[in-house]
Amino acid sequence: MSDAGLVHIIDDDASLRAALDSLFRSVGRETRQYASVAEFLAAKLPDVPGCLILDVRLPGLSGLDFQAQFAELGIRLPAVLMTGHGDIPMTVRAMKAGAVDFLTKPFRDQDMLDAVSTAIGRDQARRQQEAGNDRLKALYATLTTREKQVMALVCAGKMNKQVAGDLGLSEITVKIHRGTLMRKMGARTLADLVRLAEALAM
Repeated sequence: MSDAGLVHIIDDDASLRAALDSLFRSVGRETRQYASVAEFLAAKLPDVPGCLILDVRLPGLSGLDFQAQFAELGIRLPAVLMTGHGDIPMTVRAMKAGAVDFLTKPFRDQDMLDAVSTAIGRDQARRQQEAGNDRLKALYATLTTREKQVMALVCAGKMNKQVAGDLGLSEITVKIHRGTLMRKMGARTLADLVRLAEALAM
């Protein structure tokens, strides 16, 4: 699968799917095509960055209704919606539901390419953030219970002496725990550690 991202095209118009496929392949992007939402939902999706191009008027479930169900269906791909009969309420509804763009047919090729670039960039950023969060959680999981207690108190702004008093430890023991947990978390300074704690939502 190309690093350029995978474009999922959902439209019941075979000629439009073919035209979009040709457009995206001309800039090195791979596509998958579906004639309906049901066909898309039945497909096995590769775990790669991508986006959805979704026609508003589809047989069965409409594009807008499908977009409204993304969260409950576990679909996290950014969507670009398109329609031959756009109106302002429809556009507002799509954008409020998180659409990257809402294009009215016939659209310019460049507008579609730009919208898809933005959508795939958004998906790549989400994936990178989640991978970073997973690494951070894995580091935090290596801390002992005592180290986690020290980290929470230090990041709450308490001095070593106060932490020692709260936990019934000597100040030197707190310093040892603090040094160990900072090394395990990859934090060079207290500011680094506080940022990591915020990312962990401690």
